[in-house]
Amino acid sequence: MGTLYYGDSGTPIGIEDRALAHLKIAIVTKLRRGESFTLSWQHDDDQPRGRSTLWLSPSIPLRFVFDEPVAPDLSREWIEELMRSANSTGGIQLISEHLDTEPTVAATQEVREATVTQGG
Repeated sequence: MGTLYYGDSGTPIGIEDRALAHLKIAIVTKLRRGESFTLSWQHDDDQPRGRSTLWLSPSIPLRFVFDEPVAPDLSREWIEELMRSANSTGGIQLISEHLDTEPTVAATQEVREATVTQGG
């Protein structure tokens, strides 16, 4: 279970490592552009019933902490879904990963590197 720390709040937000890795890509992309937006999610079963929303702004400190030392392969489809929601008026909706047939971002990068190495 990874953790998202936002601002000076003493309340860490627990998010599964794989989901947090994908969310990090979407959040950093938006913040790099200087864009503020919301991030919303439904509470886990071990929390009080409901949902939460954060206002994310480039001026507020943000830290991603992962339990796993090795970054997971990333799903292009999941990142694209998160980015679509990030660009909507509702902001990023933390959604579950869907099975896809697309190669992972890491696999796609390996193919590109192999092509460049082979002169293709």
